[in-house]
Amino acid sequence: MIDDWVGHYHQHRDSVVSRLPAALKLGVALAMIIGTVLAPPGAVDWFIGMAVLLVVAVALGRLPLLFLLKRLAWLSPFIMSVALVNALQPAARGSWRAVAAKSTICLLTIIVVSNTTPFSRILRVLKSARVPGLLITTVALMHRYLFVLVEEAERMRRARASRTFTRQRRARWRALSTVVGQLFVRASERAERIYDAMCARGWK
Repeated sequence: MIDDWVGHYHQHRDSVVSRLPAALKLGVALAMIIGTVLAPPGAVDWFIGMAVLLVVAVALGRLPLLFLLKRLAWLSPFIMSVALVNALQPAARGSWRAVAAKSTICLLTIIVVSNTTPFSRILRVLKSARVPGLLITTVALMHRYLFVLVEEAERMRRARASRTFTRQRRARWRALSTVVGQLFVRASERAERIYDAMCARGWK
């Protein structure tokens, strides 16, 4: 199952960073994340150095700036919630900026690595690192069927929008909640069908 999956991946933009070995990129990213998490709140030089390194990686990786900003915007609620929780603690109110900086650097590191390294190569690195095969297979299936769910959700949203003739915000939110509920039901049913089909073909 793993060998079949790692043979297929989405094409990434050719660049200096994308041609680097996946193991090297994952190792550097892991070191950056661990170092950033363990850095004290006053380690401004470390944060600046990591930010500069990420800017260089983005430039060499030829990643669109607008694309990165959109990804960070999607993940910004996570950053703000972590910073807010830290800011509400009386003993650590002064370090919420450092927490926000750490979260941003770690998330941007993951975004850069994931968009300059084919997912199949990441799975190969995990396999060579002797990560349990069941975990790798689970991650591979999650990655594969995440796109299926996104496509299904988009089809349902378009179908619902074509039957909605009002622009009231309440109606839009009601339609969105209906789509989410139906998507959960369809995802559960599809997961059962896929599992039965895989078991019928001898998958364990």
